[in-house]
Amino acid sequence: MTLNNVVLLSQIAGYVVAFILSLCITIPMTLHQDEFRGHCLLFSTGIWQEKDAQFAVNWASQAYCNYTIFVGVILSLVSGIQIYRMSLHLYRGTDSHFLSAFFDAIGCLILCGMTIVAAFIITFGFIMWCNDMTMRFPSCDLASGQDIDKQDGIDTSNFYVELGTAQFGAWASMACWVGLSVFALLKMCQQHEIRNMRVSMLRERQRLINEGMDPCDKNRSKIASENDEIMNNETISPQKF
Repeated sequence: MTLNNVVLLSQIAGYVVAFILSLCITIPMTLHQDEFRGHCLLFSTGIWQEKDAQFAVNWASQAYCNYTIFVGVILSLVSGIQIYRMSLHLYRGTDSHFLSAFFDAIGCLILCGMTIVAAFIITFGFIMWCNDMTMRFPSCDLASGQDIDKQDGIDTSNFYVELGTAQFGAWASMACWVGLSVFALLKMCQQHEIRNMRVSMLRERQRLINEGMDPCDKNRSKIASENDEIMNNETISPQKF
């Protein structure tokens, strides 16, 4: 198996993993917004009311959750398209050309940056929410399933698992896309070397043609000269005895 096939297979495997991890972001965050009646707990704060033990929430912007869902959807779409493209190359025995590899590398780096932003948003936004939860509960996960906000009618049954899964998916996706960026850069360097080699061979052939001798004729002349030298040596050898 050549190096090109190894890189191609590694890219396909990486995009499959990236697709699965993107679902770990999109699905939990979508379920969370549905259970919280369109609210987003990321960076949301509030105060605990002593009279009824309810949590008066100052809801943060929905843009935080919407951005993470958007990133997850983009990652899943790009991963699916790339899996299809790379599988076709593997089936046909072809490979990406230099320009395609260049755009793949740029795209991977951009998506890697978007995923890092989403991971930071989920992590720090969840920390702010959990800080308020631990003011009444021993740990954040114990707040799950508690009726802490009757006014908004939110369902807190699964928020800890959902946000934890989304957080894992975001950071794991970031690591995966870093690896895919490395493979894309490696593929781009390979295609650049192949391109330079072809240009060098074309220039050498053109130089030989300009000198008035075809490369094939030059090889024939070289072989003929070697044969003449061997025959001369065989002729001279008996005279030494």
